[in-house]
Amino acid sequence: MSTVDDILEHIGEFHLFQKQTFFLLALLSGAFTPIYVGIVFLGFTPDHHCWSPGAAKLSQRCGWSQAEELNYTVPGLGPSDEASFLSQCMRYEVDWNQSTLDCVDPLSSLAADRNQLPLGPCEHGWVYNTPGSSIVTEFNLVCAHSWMLDLFQSVVNVGFFIGAMMIGYLADRFGRKFCLLVTILINAISGALMAISPNYAWMLVFRFLQGLVSKAGWLIGYILITEFVGLGYRRMVGICYQIAFTVGLLILAGVAYVIPNWRWLQFAVTLPNFCFLLYFWCIPESPRWLISQNKIVKAMKIIKHIAKKNGKSVPVSLQNLTPDEDAGKKLKPSILDLVRTPQIRKHTLILMYNWFTSSVLYQGLIMHMGLAGDNIYLDFFYSALVEFPAAFIIILTIDRVGRRYPWAVSNMVAGAACLASVFIPDGILVSLSAPPCVTLAASSRLSSSTVSRTSGWSSHWLYLLWLALSLGHLCCCYLRPKGRLCLRPSRMPRICRGQEKKKEKRIYLQVKQADRPLS
Repeated sequence: MSTVDDILEHIGEFHLFQKQTFFLLALLSGAFTPIYVGIVFLGFTPDHHCWSPGAAKLSQRCGWSQAEELNYTVPGLGPSDEASFLSQCMRYEVDWNQSTLDCVDPLSSLAADRNQLPLGPCEHGWVYNTPGSSIVTEFNLVCAHSWMLDLFQSVVNVGFFIGAMMIGYLADRFGRKFCLLVTILINAISGALMAISPNYAWMLVFRFLQGLVSKAGWLIGYILITEFVGLGYRRMVGICYQIAFTVGLLILAGVAYVIPNWRWLQFAVTLPNFCFLLYFWCIPESPRWLISQNKIVKAMKIIKHIAKKNGKSVPVSLQNLTPDEDAGKKLKPSILDLVRTPQIRKHTLILMYNWFTSSVLYQGLIMHMGLAGDNIYLDFFYSALVEFPAAFIIILTIDRVGRRYPWAVSNMVAGAACLASVFIPDGILVSLSAPPCVTLAASSRLSSSTVSRTSGWSSHWLYLLWLALSLGHLCCCYLRPKGRLCLRPSRMPRICRGQEKKKEKRIYLQVKQADRPLS
C-alpha cells in the first residue's frame, strides 16, 4: 500500500511545485496582519482637545498662535494623567463671546485662579492633532466613547474564536481548497464594505465578518502547505509560514505610513484578497484530504500534476493508492479526546494556559512597543524586526535540543523582562536611547514571539494531525482570543513610557462634531 509520503519521496518532497505553492500561501499569511493588528493604525488615537466655536472665534480675533490658543483655552495642560484627561475631554464652561475677555490671558478677568472655573464635557466635538484620519477621529471614539475602540478590537477577536472553532470541521467536510476560497471571498467583500461603512455599527459588523473568516483562512493555508510537502519539511514550512506573517508586519507599517487615511488604508490592505481568488486555478485540492474521502482517482491526478511540475514521474509500483484502514471511516473528534488520559489532559491544560499568556503579552507588545518614541510607524517596524531572530532561534534549536527547553526559557525571559520594566526608575527611561528600556522591550517581544510560535507548533505535533488541526489546535487556542479580549488598546501604557519626546504644539485643524451619529 502506497501513501502520499511514499510517493513524495520519489516525486519531490519540496521541489518546484511545493515552493510555488508555499510562496502563494505565504502571501496569504502576510495579508492576515492588517486584520490581526490593524487597529494600531486604523484606531490610532492622536492628541486631541475639545473644540469650542467661541474660543476659535476669539483666537481668530486676537491672532493667537496655536500654542497660545491651547494655553489660554484648554484646561489641565500638564504631565499627569489627570491633566491629560482634563485637556482632552473637558472644557471651560465659559461664554467666550462676552466682550470683557481680553486677548492676553482672557480667563484672568473671570477668576484669579483658573482652576476655580467650572469644567464640563466636550459638546461641540474635538480637534485632533494629526494630518490623517482614523476610526477614532472620524467617529469620535475618545473620552466617554473610548470604550467603542476597545469593542472594535474585541469584535474581531470574537470572530477569530468562532471561525477557528468552525473551520476544522468545515475543512474536513468540504475540502481545504473550497473553504480557502470561500474565506478569501468573504474576507475581501467584508473588508471593502468596511472601508465604505457609513457609521460605527456597520463597521463593527464587517469587521466581525473579517475576523470570522480571516483566521480560518490563515489556518487552512497552514494545513494546505503542510499536506503538500514531505514529512521532513513540515516543520520548516510551518515556521516559514509564520515568518511570512512577520514580513506582513513590516509591509503594513510602510503602507500605513504612505496612506494615513484609514478608509484608503483599509482598501489598500483588502485589495490583495481579491487577487487571492486567482488561487482557484493555482492551488489544487490536498491529495491527502481526497484520499481520506476515498477519491483516489482525483488524488492520483493531482499527484501526477505535482510530479510533472517537479520534473518527475510517479513510479508504476506506487500508483496503486489505497486509503488507510480508517480512511473511509468518518473521524468524530470530541473535546473529551483532549482530556481522556492524565498525560494528554496535562498537556492540554498547559497549552491552553500558555496560549493565553503568550497572546496577551504578544498583542500587548505589538501595540505598544515604544522603541522609537513618538513615531508609531518606526515603532511598529522596529518591533516587527525583533521577530526574525525568534524564528531563527526555533530553527536552530528545535532539532538540536527539542521544543521544551527553548519554550521554557522564552517564557521565563519574557516574564522577567516585563516584570523588570516595572522596577526601572522613570529617570532612566527619559532618554530615547535608554539601553534598559530598549533591551527589555526587545527581549519581551523576542521571547513572546518564540513562545507563540512554539505553542502553535507543539499543539500540532502533540495531537494526531487531524485532531490538532480540527480540534486540538483550536481548543488550545480557546483562551487565546479570551486573552486578547482583556486588552484595552486605548488604555495600555507604553513599555518605554519615559521615552516620549515633548511634542511640538502643531495642530492640524480636524474638527469632528459631537453630534455625528455613531450608529
